Amino acid sequence: MTTASGNPSRAPASFSPYIPNTDSDRAAMLAEIGVEQFEDLIQDIPSEKRFPKLRLRPAAAELDLVAEIAKMAAQDQHAGEYACFLGAGAYRHFIPAVIKRLVYRGEFATSYTPYQPEVAQGTLQTAFEFQTMVALLLGMEVANAGMYDGPTAFAEGALMACRVTRRGKLAALATVSRRLLEVVRAYTQPQGINIEVLSDGETEVRGDVAALLIQSPNGLGVIEDMARWSKAAHSSGALAVASVNPTSMALFKSPGECDVDIATAEGQALGVSPSFGGPYVGLFGCKGEHVRQMPGRIVGRTTDNRGNVGYVLTLQTREQHIRRERATSNICTSTQLIGLSVTAYLATMGKHGLREVAELCYHKAHYAAEQIYRIPGYSLPVPGAFFHEFVVGCPVKPRSINERLLERGIIGGLDVSDRVENGMLLCVTEMNPKEQIDSLVSALREIGAGLR
Repeated sequence: MTTASGNPSRAPASFSPYIPNTDSDRAAMLAEIGVEQFEDLIQDIPSEKRFPKLRLRPAAAELDLVAEIAKMAAQDQHAGEYACFLGAGAYRHFIPAVIKRLVYRGEFATSYTPYQPEVAQGTLQTAFEFQTMVALLLGMEVANAGMYDGPTAFAEGALMACRVTRRGKLAALATVSRRLLEVVRAYTQPQGINIEVLSDGETEVRGDVAALLIQSPNGLGVIEDMARWSKAAHSSGALAVASVNPTSMALFKSPGECDVDIATAEGQALGVSPSFGGPYVGLFGCKGEHVRQMPGRIVGRTTDNRGNVGYVLTLQTREQHIRRERATSNICTSTQLIGLSVTAYLATMGKHGLREVAELCYHKAHYAAEQIYRIPGYSLPVPGAFFHEFVVGCPVKPRSINERLLERGIIGGLDVSDRVENGMLLCVTEMNPKEQIDSLVSALREIGAGLR
């Protein structure tokens, strides 16, 4: 420490940091934690991986290290090199060059949560524009400044419904992606909230349920009748919480048009590359009457006493800003940089551009489905309208099919055999030209013929 004059100063006499440097101190701390010895705390770490037994090679020169990492990266099989038909939550779409040019500007790339509005007007304005576009896209009355990602936004929507209804049980459609439900369970189980999955064909929401969880397109790519499910939820006093594909909103009815109470989505498809799974941004909107229970932050726009437009964090019901017992979530990491990508993408594409992307996805996917259906040994076992993902019934396990496709430079779909026998979930976007689709069809035909 130093004084105002710059001279060293001693810490106050009352300052005495506690450092457990004796055996009795360590024993007391371990007893307080509830273990007998330090090794009990690290029992899940294999002994050969623990320091100092971890054998690390000598440090390498930066030039050599960069060359080695580049060599390792070249072994990756990625969508830029292969024809990719894998989706299931992370989608490859065209990203205009202007978006990267804007996002990489220093004033945006280095920004964090805008606690001080007087020095963060640009960041706050982009968040405000992001909220406006998300609300329009989802058809909701209000949207927040972003969540961690789509699955956690869906989970936060479920918790929000429990707060609004003051009920402690949830119901979910059987068609919701199981991985999506796993995230919701991770959020709700510690709070004693149970999730009942409706059986196939069940159309009523029974009991003291806080919300019905809906996914559309669902885990198998089929478009759900959100209006019908919202009505079923409301008939029992529950809310309707939906997770949707944002690109599909340009073709199909939005959650707001279907009377959904809380709408969520993964924003990655809107100007963000798959990026090995993140970072992404969750979209979150709700009806205006529930805004006080909305997690995250909301940016507001106002004018000062001189008539100048200004932006500020208007609603921030999280534990960093209010009493913990009144917090609606612990969302604290800023996703604004990814949110800026979404904002720039939607502004660049516009209503008509987004519609064109959705139409290309829809028609290419249906062309692929029609061609695959004609191949002996393959089928389309899941009925219903779909957007750009559909399930193909394969003659053998999808893993075997995918291995043979990869040999031909094609990344196949997701194995969903746990839900559909030998089922493969394929995805087609505007990034798959007709030549790639025809190559996929030809490869599947060859593989199927070789199995007969």
